[in-house]
Amino acid sequence: MEIHIRSLDRLTRNNSDAKLAGVYMSTIPDMKKYGAELLGTFVLVLMGCGSAVLAGQHIGFVGVAFAFGLSVLAMAYAIGGISGCHINPAVSVAMLAAGKMKAKDTLIYVVMQCIGGIVGAAVVYVIALGMPGYSLAAGGLAQNGYDAQSPLGFSMLSGFATEAVLTFIFLLVIFGSTSDKVPKGFAGIPIGLSLVLIHLVSIPVTNTSVNPARSLGPALIVGGTALSQLWLFWVAPIIGGILAAVVWRLLE
Repeated sequence: MEIHIRSLDRLTRNNSDAKLAGVYMSTIPDMKKYGAELLGTFVLVLMGCGSAVLAGQHIGFVGVAFAFGLSVLAMAYAIGGISGCHINPAVSVAMLAAGKMKAKDTLIYVVMQCIGGIVGAAVVYVIALGMPGYSLAAGGLAQNGYDAQSPLGFSMLSGFATEAVLTFIFLLVIFGSTSDKVPKGFAGIPIGLSLVLIHLVSIPVTNTSVNPARSLGPALIVGGTALSQLWLFWVAPIIGGILAAVVWRLLE
């Protein structure tokens, strides 16, 4: 199955950066692409949420922000040439809205990302169980939340606005950095660093999602309020991603 985004001559010129946006060699089997998305999301949740749960008291918000951003940067170069390294349902849906993916592939990508996120959160939980004094009820799994579940008590409206707007910005960076009009071979750097910046701003608000799969794993394991508030961390990022796709098509 091929995912066609640009004509063959533009595909050839874009090479590796184009792959990061969801354009990749059609000779790669679909199952490898889907498996890469599962693996990449697993790494993102393991490293990102793991940094918060296992090392958060030592590295603080800044350290956690860099853990998430560096995970995306590393995976962009590790699996970008295989699957495009979406590792985020909001990214895949935005690519669909921008005409860069087929619906079937988008659906399978999202399913695999969710599985990767759940497995990543489960591994963090298993490791955390060996930490003296840890309990799921008290320590959590870096789940996202608003109101009383927000790190600084931000409201649902604040959380929704934050997640939608910052996902919008994140997708604009992805679209822009993988464009024909920018230097090639460096897209993973601005994408990863933009995620660091997003976390620096929004960890106090919602614990930062901008990625429904990242939110799903911890919420399923923690349950309770984390699970009941999960809807926001799907709806807001996807809205932000779709808006970014619309705006990018107007700007491109």
